[in-house]
Amino acid sequence: MATLIKPIKFTWDKGNEDKNLSKHGVSNKESEETFFDEKHKIFKDKLHSGSEERFRIVGKTKMDRLLFIVFTIRNKKVRVISARDINRKEVYLYEEKINSAKI
Repeated sequence: MATLIKPIKFTWDKGNEDKNLSKHGVSNKESEETFFDEKHKIFKDKLHSGSEERFRIVGKTKMDRLLFIVFTIRNKKVRVISARDINRKEVYLYEEKINSAKI
């Protein structure tokens, strides 16, 4: 599992600033909230890492919306590539983290 440098900083450029809002109804601010969920889970995206390492995060927003986000780190800042609602098959990733924390 990967960890992030704190404080977490984000970068939004013309290529990604409104893409997730129009495609998936997820705003930039809401995407950022997921990184501050104490129960979030981050893991490497080995399949899609090419010239840069990519990661995935599963976590909740302040409104308890469970999101699945693909991101990379550029110049010590988080760059969100994709943000969407989690699907039923992926819910176990978040629940697994919660269940392991109770043990």
